[in-house]
Amino acid sequence: MARQISTLPFWRTRGGQDRLVTAAIFMVLLVGGAVVLLPFFWMLSTALKLPEQVYLSPPVWLPFPPQFVNFWTALTRVPFHLYAFNTTIIVTFVMIGTLLSCSFTAYGFARLNAPGKDFIFMLVLATLMLPGAVTLVPTYLMFNSLGWVNTFLPLIVPSFFGSAFNIFLLRQFYLTIPVELEDAARIDGASPYRIWWSIMLPLSMPVLATVAVFTFVATYNDFFTPLIYLADEDKYTIAVALSYFQGSPRIGPQMHLLMAAVTVSLLPPLILFLAAQRYFVRGIVRDQGVAARPLPIYSLS
Repeated sequence: MARQISTLPFWRTRGGQDRLVTAAIFMVLLVGGAVVLLPFFWMLSTALKLPEQVYLSPPVWLPFPPQFVNFWTALTRVPFHLYAFNTTIIVTFVMIGTLLSCSFTAYGFARLNAPGKDFIFMLVLATLMLPGAVTLVPTYLMFNSLGWVNTFLPLIVPSFFGSAFNIFLLRQFYLTIPVELEDAARIDGASPYRIWWSIMLPLSMPVLATVAVFTFVATYNDFFTPLIYLADEDKYTIAVALSYFQGSPRIGPQMHLLMAAVTVSLLPPLILFLAAQRYFVRGIVRDQGVAARPLPIYSLS
């Protein structure tokens, strides 16, 4: 039987339409990716410029010769290693405190039964709508009365009391884990603490990686909180130290050195994201699947 040849134009056939749709999606993503990456390219380009090339119009996108010495100058102009060490200490303890407190609290809200649990959970979610400026002055007065100002404690200790968004994220993930696993552990004599540590945490690695990445980026980029509580320059973080390159009314902003320092400061979050990308993407996809399910309606009576 002879094969019938279609006389329709390419764009009217089913295969042609699918290819056109794919090409259109690819072009949209390509343009969107270029728009997103343009500021990063400008940052790297500025980091390699001479001072007199920064404000030229039209801008110099490919500086020649590239000034790689700007990176060395930026890292030696200020004690960058000291600020990196301070940032590492704060970020490490904040991530530990956030993961422990939020995962444990979320397990209690997801699995344990207690009077008023649902009402307390709704109050925790209500704190998401509370602006940070409302609690700024009372929190500062409390830490000042404790003698914690100009120490790392105001930046670290609050993380051990959980955060509403991360508790909600982890709780919704815990609800997808079969209850039969906990029942089997209870039959073997496991306590709630052992169930949380040995069953819930190992099964929650994707969402824990998501929380870890969010926490790292938020703490690493935090400028306002260290600026308020840290007075000594040897205790500054990287985010605060970058303000040194903004110059003065006499010198003006040293944009080429600032962009060089910012480029170096972007490496730790980039490395963390690449290392945890598999778990991070899996956690995001799983969280979207959880969010798509109807949440249970709580009775506040």
